[in-house]
Amino acid sequence: MEKERRKDREWNFGQRVALAVVPSLVALILRIIGSTLRYELICEPGVTVPPPPGTGIYCLWHRAVILATIYFRGYPAVVMISQSFDGELITRAAAKLGFGAARGSSSRGSLEGLLGMRKALEEGRPAIFTADGPRGPIYKTKMGPIKLAQMTGFPATAFYLLPEHTWQAKSWDRLLVPKPFSRVIVSFTRGIPVDRDATDLEPLRLELQEALERARHTAEAHLAATQKKRS
Repeated sequence: MEKERRKDREWNFGQRVALAVVPSLVALILRIIGSTLRYELICEPGVTVPPPPGTGIYCLWHRAVILATIYFRGYPAVVMISQSFDGELITRAAAKLGFGAARGSSSRGSLEGLLGMRKALEEGRPAIFTADGPRGPIYKTKMGPIKLAQMTGFPATAFYLLPEHTWQAKSWDRLLVPKPFSRVIVSFTRGIPVDRDATDLEPLRLELQEALERARHTAEAHLAATQKKRS
């Protein structure tokens, strides 16, 4: 709490009001929506993921971040969140849903953020990356998850969440906002291990990017097939 008070002095009056009101409101809305959602878990052959996942590195596209927040709520997962004011809003809202935050992004505080994620994994907590965040481009993964996998020995696992009924924002990431009572497809792929001695990480970054797209396409195909059967 004292840390939050010190941080508040960095913001102007309007920002302090937003920090006092918005996180609680967002957390309440997500809890209400989340209580109505139904999940259908699909995994690639050989992949077993308990819902929600335990310790490990989990990566998704930024457009599914609201769904991931709802899916993991109440579990001690840690997410990397930027050091901006928007990041502060998200950090406080996430804390009300049981999340921890490693502050940093691909553009600012990346090492600090990775060290925070490593500490979370050492404590047995899941580490979650929005692989194309915080500002895109969409469906282009950053190097952070691969570096963390190399640092910790945990494979980087791609997953995606797709609601059957959704609103889509007109934002760079085409953010998905699930409609209440929707079915949500949760698609997991095989993890990508990273050797601690690897020097060229670019092929592994591209492999993770392909896995993220595979998770997305699998969820989309599964949803389309089940909808077709119903019609």
